[in-house]
Amino acid sequence: SKPKGREMKAHKKPKAIIVGGSIAGVSCAHALIAAGWDVVVLEKSTASPTGTPIGAGLSLDPLSQKIISSWLGPNAQQLHSLTIPLSIDQNQVTDVEKKISWTLTRDENFNFRAAHWADLHGLLYKALPPDIFFWGHLFLSFCVSDDKTSVEVTTKVLQTGDTISIVGDLLVAADGCLSSIRQSFLPDFKLRYSGYCAWRGVLDFSDDENSEAIIGIRKAYSDLGKCVYFDLGCGTHSVLYELLNKRINWIWYVNQPEPEVEGNSVTKKVSSDMIVKMHEEAEKVWVPELVKVIKEMKQPFLNIIYDCDPLEKICWDYVVLIGDAAHPATPHGSRSTTMSILDAAVLGKCLEKWGAKCLGSALEEYQSIRLPVTSMQVLHSRRLGRIKQGLILPNGKPFDPKMASLEDREGLQQKNMPFFADVPSVLLPRYAVDG
Repeated sequence: SKPKGREMKAHKKPKAIIVGGSIAGVSCAHALIAAGWDVVVLEKSTASPTGTPIGAGLSLDPLSQKIISSWLGPNAQQLHSLTIPLSIDQNQVTDVEKKISWTLTRDENFNFRAAHWADLHGLLYKALPPDIFFWGHLFLSFCVSDDKTSVEVTTKVLQTGDTISIVGDLLVAADGCLSSIRQSFLPDFKLRYSGYCAWRGVLDFSDDENSEAIIGIRKAYSDLGKCVYFDLGCGTHSVLYELLNKRINWIWYVNQPEPEVEGNSVTKKVSSDMIVKMHEEAEKVWVPELVKVIKEMKQPFLNIIYDCDPLEKICWDYVVLIGDAAHPATPHGSRSTTMSILDAAVLGKCLEKWGAKCLGSALEEYQSIRLPVTSMQVLHSRRLGRIKQGLILPNGKPFDPKMASLEDREGLQQKNMPFFADVPSVLLPRYAVDG
């Protein structure tokens, strides 16, 4: 029996501990399982958000659609049935005085798809083995073993108050833009406040498809259902697109001093007074049809928008950052979810290629592929936000849509994001994107 025991040990799968069960975490679980690893996912939320209205809209580029479909295997078609096409990317201007809008730039070959956060998370989560998720587990700390061969994570079970330890070969920090694991390596790290916050909401109109608000918004934004609208006002902008099951996703960015962060969240609780004030401001800025939709939202929320200067390093011995932990970004490039999915896919392929015995080489390759890309995308998103919010640009002036050249206007299109259609070589040929 001894030789058999040795043989079993030799074939024991390497194990990754993923901290954070959001889309970055579930994506990483898929990619690492596909690479032949065992995984456990630690998430402080006490239960899966599947079927809840948590979160808002997001968009997926063609490459992330392909990657997700490969993880879903025979159920790949489900991604299509949970999303709707965004084939048009339109930037337009609303004149505050006249309350009319006109098109600045329009790209009709956009090829993204729109999803609700909870729908996409549920799809990815349900396609994983159920026993790998540890809900209600708060990450406390980690340490690398004395012989430098493993990493031990300490976590608190919120339901019982017990503290438990889990040992693995790799720790993946998918714990978001306020990552505590990143903080342990970069104690002086600070997020950069963008200068604005975002009011957000998802309007469910399934009960009343023929309401005045819905008829009005469809008339004013005639390509809703296939178009993502970026609407530039005076020193502000909004985003509007439709989601599956008769829902409208809406975002409005407002320049303001940095609010107080409450606890470990970038979402601020809003009072009814704040909502009333926001409605009054909306009436001064947007066309009446958009104002009506904003007012229909029962529970809008306020996100404080942060990013950070690109990190120089996103991996250390036995520890790697992915998603918003690796590259907090403003949302203007529609890249946050896509970057997380790509991080996961590239990390999985690097681990598969190098094997657990060459973990250092695998992490170095992951870093060398992703860091240059995400760094440029973070800075491009920052610049887009400043342009659309009418903030001062490096040339000392704000963007003026009425005076902008054709080149400047086309610069607003999503396809100008660095590495927009790039497929990392480690993902070729499987994930080559058509066209």
